[in-house]
Amino acid sequence: MVTRKRGGTRTDKAKGYAVTVVVFGVVQGVGFRPFVYRLAREFGLGGWVKNAGTGVEIRLEAHDPKDFERFLHALKGRKPPLSRIERVSSAPAPFKGIADFRIGESRPGGSFVFISPDIAVCKDCLEEIHAPGERRYQYAFTNCTNCGPRYTIVRDLPYDRKSTTMSGFPMCPDCAREYGDPLDRRYHAQPIACPACGPRLSLLAAGTGKRVPGGVPEAAGLIKKGRVLAIKGIGGFHLVCDPENERAVRRLRRIKGRMTKPLALMAADVGTVERYAFVSPAEQRFLLSPQRPIVLLAKKRDLPGIAPGLNEMGFMLPYSPLHELLLGHIGLIVATSSNSKDAPIMKTEEEGVLSLCDHVLTHDRPIEMRSDDSVVKTAGGRPLFVRRARGYVPYPQPVHPELRAGIVVAALGGELKDTISLYKDGYVITSQFLGDLDDYRNFRYFEETLAHVGRLFGAKPEVLVSDLHPDFHTTRFAERSGLTHLKVQHHHAHILAPLLEHGIPPGRKVLGVALDGYGYGADGKAWGGEFLIADHDSYLRMAHFDDVPLPGGDLASRQPWRMALSYLAQAFGKDIPPLRALEKIEKRRVRAVLEMIERGIGSPPSSSCGRLFDAVSFLCGTAPIEMEYEAEAAMRLEAAASVRTRAYYPYAFLDEARPFRISFVPTVREIMEDRKRRTPACLMASKFHNTLARVVLAAAERAKRDHGIETVSLAGGCFLNKRLLTGTERLLGRNGFTVLRTDAYSPNDESLSLGQIAFALARLRRRDK
Repeated sequence: MVTRKRGGTRTDKAKGYAVTVVVFGVVQGVGFRPFVYRLAREFGLGGWVKNAGTGVEIRLEAHDPKDFERFLHALKGRKPPLSRIERVSSAPAPFKGIADFRIGESRPGGSFVFISPDIAVCKDCLEEIHAPGERRYQYAFTNCTNCGPRYTIVRDLPYDRKSTTMSGFPMCPDCAREYGDPLDRRYHAQPIACPACGPRLSLLAAGTGKRVPGGVPEAAGLIKKGRVLAIKGIGGFHLVCDPENERAVRRLRRIKGRMTKPLALMAADVGTVERYAFVSPAEQRFLLSPQRPIVLLAKKRDLPGIAPGLNEMGFMLPYSPLHELLLGHIGLIVATSSNSKDAPIMKTEEEGVLSLCDHVLTHDRPIEMRSDDSVVKTAGGRPLFVRRARGYVPYPQPVHPELRAGIVVAALGGELKDTISLYKDGYVITSQFLGDLDDYRNFRYFEETLAHVGRLFGAKPEVLVSDLHPDFHTTRFAERSGLTHLKVQHHHAHILAPLLEHGIPPGRKVLGVALDGYGYGADGKAWGGEFLIADHDSYLRMAHFDDVPLPGGDLASRQPWRMALSYLAQAFGKDIPPLRALEKIEKRRVRAVLEMIERGIGSPPSSSCGRLFDAVSFLCGTAPIEMEYEAEAAMRLEAAASVRTRAYYPYAFLDEARPFRISFVPTVREIMEDRKRRTPACLMASKFHNTLARVVLAAAERAKRDHGIETVSLAGGCFLNKRLLTGTERLLGRNGFTVLRTDAYSPNDESLSLGQIAFALARLRRRDK
């Protein structure tokens, strides 16, 4: 957005014109001032540029006011790669006859200044580290204003070297010269370093913690020999091994206690990736992007033990010079987060990383804020985030002008896959993925991140927003704070996240479809298959999946056979047909669960879509007896759904009361008929996905008929299922509906905090009217 007053103040016709320009966005610490300096000199303009509390402030003087137009056009079109301009304003200023152009001293201020995310090593730096004779040849910490660590090394504002983890590395004369030269791409690059003055690598033996001779080549040699290494990267340590060595992969899995959950891979280049996976043009763009996320790709050649039971593997390309050097010796590695089960990624040796590996390749540049790798896949050519972290955080999200408020709001998210979001001055900053807060280590990480984000953006929250659930750690944290505390229902927050991202104004009604595993309902029940007529600060529960018992409560979310029995009992009563998969379970356990269901003991009712996926996966023969990780059964069902068909199973709308209920009794009965006919699991899985898409369309048509609503917001973790998402979008689009979903955020619980911000701003706006 550009706001501008024409021309400039002219004190004398013979003298000239002047304007003051303010650029707001990610414009500090990304080479923006030297870019402006070079641009102004190119156009022959006088004046200055400096960092200010509002962003970057530019004073321009010229004899022809058209020069200002040309300058602003070039400013937006040729901006530095790490910068992100949110808005530009310009206003006339007194002409002072400044002939030259200079970079002025930064002006401190308490306003909102954005920090760049950590960005992959750039082409120029790569050329340096691979060029013999360059002083940064083979140097693992090469960076410039166009690349390198940012968010993970900054401790405080203003963003300068003394406020980062590079403060302990005084610059050598050569680096100081580059740092001070506006024409150099390392001008004011705060992480600037070289072998003479910067961080250094160390190779440690995990058993003793002592240094051993060697560096990157020796580390690569150890990986080739089947060793498990921990390697310190940008946001934490990776555990690394050779993916072609099945013994090494099995050992890494035992170390992590992670026997089936997919492992990420790092490849030297796209050509290496294409030996193992199919890569579309959109997926290749993500692989090569400056953010360098893990990209989930369809398997071409399987690597045993990497993603068992699934049809995708996750690949990323090197994003730091250290990774680039390592992958020059070994073209493909497993690169998974170094953490014990459910704990945050480790950032120091003292956190226990030596107990997870044989050797450690580490360095002495501290990590201030830990951050996992981002994970993304494409759906319909658009991004679908599984996890949003390194490379994307802390990019700002603007809110609709009608939602803006002069107050600082912090939204705390839920309990699982948590993030926090901070609102200030019209923008939202959403944190990296923080994990599940029922682990005390992740809750500490949550507290660290809340303090860190508040410090970086000069924001002290006045209002906290949490989930409705009374026992979530985030809810209790908000209650203890003494601040104004707002609560929002879980699925309402889910639905609002796409509305905030896509700039939907408050008051506009949508049909929100929230499909997930669990959310605390307004009636205290377990919700998860929800159809809400919603705007920013209210909702009506129009429909939901029919409740079924969860035998064993949380245990039902880990053992899919329990949910299969629950749906079979609902569909057939006591005359449950035989199912071969149930023969693997002791008969007494089956009888006990059926009795729990019949008597309603330890079996709370739930409308969960996630548990429906678990049940159907088990009925189709794709689910394990016990899941190791969340949504494993659903992911295996999705992997099986490989048949192109329009066929779907029957279902029923139960209209006797409002909200109306959607019953899958006909679905389950027909699945069991398919079992009798020996229908392949791939066809049954495909038909089930089509069924859910048809259910959403049918509900949307009712919302249109009864409420005049033609916009549908899709949210919740079940929409990480690519087949379900694209099938639903396609059906809705063909029938005239506008479909909203998150593009820059995950549809799972990571986006709850974003939706909570939307709710809070709408409520505060209504309160202040």
